[in-house]
Amino acid sequence: MPQKALILVLAVLAMLTGFSSYIWLKPDFYTLDGEAHQWRELRGQYVVINYFAEWCAPCLREMPELNRFNELVNNQQIQLFGVSFDQLEQSELASLKDKYAIAFPLIQTEPTPSLPLQRPQSLPATYIIGPDGKLIKQLMGEQHADTLLALIQALQSRS
Repeated sequence: MPQKALILVLAVLAMLTGFSSYIWLKPDFYTLDGEAHQWRELRGQYVVINYFAEWCAPCLREMPELNRFNELVNNQQIQLFGVSFDQLEQSELASLKDKYAIAFPLIQTEPTPSLPLQRPQSLPATYIIGPDGKLIKQLMGEQHADTLLALIQALQSRS
């Protein structure tokens, strides 16, 4: 009888270890290029997430600015991601990226990404996540590369 109890305990421990490993290793989101990301890997840097849609004229007007922002923050502790407001399939998202020359990573909407923010009610919406992984600021409306960079630099200087 003690041997059966030991086997049962070991089986439960193995199951819990497997489940914990799955949760620990499971990506929070995937980018269009297939890269898997976990929020804990992004800790220590600022993450900017921009929600956009093709039917949103201000979103399309800000795309060149976001591309420029992405160039300005290259090799800094700042990462920009875009998220389509619409639930686009991977091929539709790729077409949109090509059509509007989006130069920064786009987060796939399937599987549903785990983001530390709520889906916006209006567009364009830009979120700034701090180095601790928590939402710092939500910006509504069109953003410009210089003002977005200045805002993050001001946040960095307060840290």
